[in-house]
Amino acid sequence: MMFKNFYNRFFPIPSFLLASSFGLDISDQSLKFVKIIAVRGGMKLDKYGERNIQPGIIESGKIKDFKKMKEILSSLKKEENLKSVRVSLPEELIYIYKVKLKKEELENIREAIEFSIEEHVPLQVENTIFDYEILNEDMQNLEVKVTVIQKNIVEDYISVFKSSGISVLSFELEAQALARAIIKNGDLETCMIVDFGEKSTGISVVSDGSVMFTSTINVGGVMLSNMIQKSLKVTFDEAEKIKKKNGLQHNDGNKEIFSVLLNGISVLRDEVAKHFLYWHTHKDEDGKDHPLIKKIIFCGGSSNLIELPEYFSAGLKIPVEVANVWVNFINKKEYIQELSFWQSLSFATALGLALGDFHYN
Repeated sequence: MMFKNFYNRFFPIPSFLLASSFGLDISDQSLKFVKIIAVRGGMKLDKYGERNIQPGIIESGKIKDFKKMKEILSSLKKEENLKSVRVSLPEELIYIYKVKLKKEELENIREAIEFSIEEHVPLQVENTIFDYEILNEDMQNLEVKVTVIQKNIVEDYISVFKSSGISVLSFELEAQALARAIIKNGDLETCMIVDFGEKSTGISVVSDGSVMFTSTINVGGVMLSNMIQKSLKVTFDEAEKIKKKNGLQHNDGNKEIFSVLLNGISVLRDEVAKHFLYWHTHKDEDGKDHPLIKKIIFCGGSSNLIELPEYFSAGLKIPVEVANVWVNFINKKEYIQELSFWQSLSFATALGLALGDFHYN
């Protein structure tokens, strides 16, 4: 089993499987799933859901308790009549780089890439699995994006799914699935995606429809709730409600909450600003400037903070928006099940995985 592009290149998906698609987004804390079915004139969100993953079962994307993870997947298979899925792999386990291959010296693309892996990744080539995407081509060269992960990590995921009786059609970079869900098909502008989750935040840059950079930081919505809980001496659940109700509104009735949240959200702003600056001040592998980031898109379950886009836009001097996960759906009102806008932000990755079966790049 390889990544999505490689797997589908050699093993095309039978047309009968495209009648429905099941995307599965796995993190350290939860498992989110989405099923999309084909309907006349478009697609329909058939079902969605979430299962908690107890601490210690998965840590930093790595399966630590095989038995309990198998139990979770086996239960999901039974409850949802699950047969095959598309699964995301977390960014912190994956390396991405670009390499230019000279055509006159090129006999086999994969063999040529293998020679480049140890120059760009702190892993021995025999311990990796990789996929590639051709970005540009001229008479002399191929410009290729390479995605690399440790072989044993993928093998662990394959093994736990196989033991649960679930077929994995593909593994895919989480950020690429996100991009497919929230960037309008055909939009090739460069943008930054900030996946603001419960305990961590993924930052990625997408250009020409392809993920070119990813990073993960240990800042999430739970940290903000903990700060409110400590400051106001309330329960965690009460802190969550206060956070969602007040957000970053800067008014007389919200001064204390705004001050508390600002201390935490400024950490995230500084990290986003650092990655934004890095992208624009460092050259690519050919010594050229990276294309300018035109906007920042927030998604993830913690991005429902009131006035979050306005705060980041003012600080970074760039358009900032909250994602629309339905941007690539047809006949939205007719085919989207009852799922609130804010809820949908938590399911963006799972939706993007499922959309991969409907010929979105």
